[in-house]
Amino acid sequence: MIWNKLLQPDLILEGSVLNLTPAIIQQSGLKGLVLDVDETLVPFTSETASPELQAWVKEVRTCTELCLVSNNLSEARIGGIARSLDLPYYLGAAKPSRRKIRAALTGMNLPAQQVGMVGDRLFTDVIAGNRLGMFTVLVEPIVHADAALRSHPIRNFEVWFSELLGASITPKSTKIYKSQTIDGKINLKK
Repeated sequence: MIWNKLLQPDLILEGSVLNLTPAIIQQSGLKGLVLDVDETLVPFTSETASPELQAWVKEVRTCTELCLVSNNLSEARIGGIARSLDLPYYLGAAKPSRRKIRAALTGMNLPAQQVGMVGDRLFTDVIAGNRLGMFTVLVEPIVHADAALRSHPIRNFEVWFSELLGASITPKSTKIYKSQTIDGKINLKK
């Protein structure tokens, strides 16, 4: 697989993972989601799931299997977040390695093509998902309120470097903006 294909997510969401609705999941033909944790679900400094995230998980799990896969090694932190959401999880994934994501797929008993890899990073989450043939979803990082005014230097570098490699960081199919979801219905632009 060439770099521009590895780096292109299938779907780019404006805003956080909370904008990934059951309607989008179903329209994308997904039966499972592998979710990154740090800055995808919670700020890097957070040790708990927000009430908004808990409500999102409750809503989304009605239509799809969920599993957390994190590069983070902190059992106390990642395990605590996973337990508060009542979700299975894997630590130390070393994404873009595929080993722990394969374990998550096995636990879900779903083929990679029916599972979305959701994360905020191109060089870890998107590459890992694309290497397995998963549907990849790139979301904007969730950051702690104290850091909200700072940019995301690692993500900015990844986008810049990806473009140098000849990849256009555009979704393979669609990009969904907040304004495109009205009353739970999606107006997809291609």
